[in-house]
Amino acid sequence: MAMTVRARRRTMRAGVIVGLVLGAIFAAAPVLWMLASSFKSNTEIFELPPRLLTDSFSFDAYLAIFTDPEKLRFFLNSYIVAGSVTLLTLFVAVQAAYAFSRFEFRGKRILNVVIVSVQAVPPITLLIPYFGLVVLLGLYNTYPGLIFTYMVFTLPYAIIMMTGYFNTLPRELDEAVRVDGAGSFTALWRVLVPISVPGIVSVGVYTFMIAWNEYLFALTLTRTVDMRTVPIGIQLLMGQHSYEWNEIMAMSILGSIPVLVLFLFFQRYFISGLTSGSVKS
Repeated sequence: MAMTVRARRRTMRAGVIVGLVLGAIFAAAPVLWMLASSFKSNTEIFELPPRLLTDSFSFDAYLAIFTDPEKLRFFLNSYIVAGSVTLLTLFVAVQAAYAFSRFEFRGKRILNVVIVSVQAVPPITLLIPYFGLVVLLGLYNTYPGLIFTYMVFTLPYAIIMMTGYFNTLPRELDEAVRVDGAGSFTALWRVLVPISVPGIVSVGVYTFMIAWNEYLFALTLTRTVDMRTVPIGIQLLMGQHSYEWNEIMAMSILGSIPVLVLFLFFQRYFISGLTSGSVKS
């Protein structure tokens, strides 16, 4: 009987390992093919039978991007928009979440319902209304137009996540600060924020990823090439009669690096922030 239980455990463990390996291969294969194609010429990409590695290894696609100011502008725009959205979202969400977590005030339940409702609305249904609003406010084809629009979709999630995280922190921390004569502002920024780094990081990474990868509103709310972001820049490489596939692959790889670096660098905080809050002594 003991051997049977042990054999079952080994079989289950082997099955889990095989499943994880197959899942990793399934997830990594497109990225590896994209990376390999970025070092090929357009003709080599469509060779039959297809080959992962090429004999004529070339950096031409990357050089075409790094030597073209217009394409570099796509990355600059994405960094400006995604970075601004992340910082502003965190600044507003932390304070709003603290209020929802620690205070009772009139309209609190209604605001909670509104926040959850906004999070549940498909963004595409708001495309035309937001286009009209942005044009009316004179923010069309500007950084603020994109930033404030993205914040509408990132703030609800950020507030919900940070409220849940603050709820896991004992209220005695706030009370201890107030006993010393400090106010709520000091309790938030001097005590709660430093021990809420995992939650803040997880929300920040998610927000940056949403703003960096967004395509629909970036296409609709910008007009000139110098305001386009990376997703639109990739699409612009698809010409009317030909596609620069190697440059598309190279720009896709370069566009994936910022989010990948954030995940790798903040992985420990990101995982712990998504699971639960913690109090550090």
